Amino acid sequence: MTKRILVKYSGEALAGESGFGIESKVLDYLASEIKILVDNGIEVGIVIGGGNFVRGVSASKGGLIRRTSGDHMGMLATVINGVAMQEALEYYGIDVRVQSALEIKEVCETYINRRAIRHLEKGRVVIFVAGTGNPFFTTDTAATLRAVEIGADMIIKATKVDGVYDKDPAQFSDAVMLQNIGYEQALKENIKVMDGTSITLAMDNNLPIIVCNMLRSGNLLKIIQNDQSAICSKVSN
Repeated sequence: MTKRILVKYSGEALAGESGFGIESKVLDYLASEIKILVDNGIEVGIVIGGGNFVRGVSASKGGLIRRTSGDHMGMLATVINGVAMQEALEYYGIDVRVQSALEIKEVCETYINRRAIRHLEKGRVVIFVAGTGNPFFTTDTAATLRAVEIGADMIIKATKVDGVYDKDPAQFSDAVMLQNIGYEQALKENIKVMDGTSITLAMDNNLPIIVCNMLRSGNLLKIIQNDQSAICSKVSN
């Protein structure tokens, strides 16, 4: 039985239609979905990207800003998102802790693995921010790393599409959703589930990656309960 999961949201997901910043309605909806999991006894870790404010790769284009600094800017953006998510979850009465890979003790805890696991065991949601604390690593990789470190049963990448397709469903009406994909297939065929480092880390630790549409209400719980009506794609052995 699935007891502990890690949910990965993109920063852009929080921006809603505007494409920038944080949309309150989206934040409220995501918090309500996490509450469903907590109410069902699931231990939840969360990682949120920072693309709704800044991306390190984009910020460093043109050479004015070094990639290392650009990535640090991106890490700080994830802290903003993490604090916002913490507030939204607390509004729903959920006990939350934010743990950062960078030390920002006035704002949140510094990431300590044993402390994170203890929080989860006590029923608290833990939001992991600032990526891995290192430049050149994506928040996808950070999410997979934290999932492995806390012993999660699966990592759920909540996106704006129902799962993984053989081609872009926004451009091709005949795109077919792939329900089950092997790690090696995803790497070999360059299927954009997560970046290669994330997939390899998941494969090495036999951690299933589930890709689903975050806008399907109740879908997260269905996935965790292995409900056959759940709509998603699964990457595993």
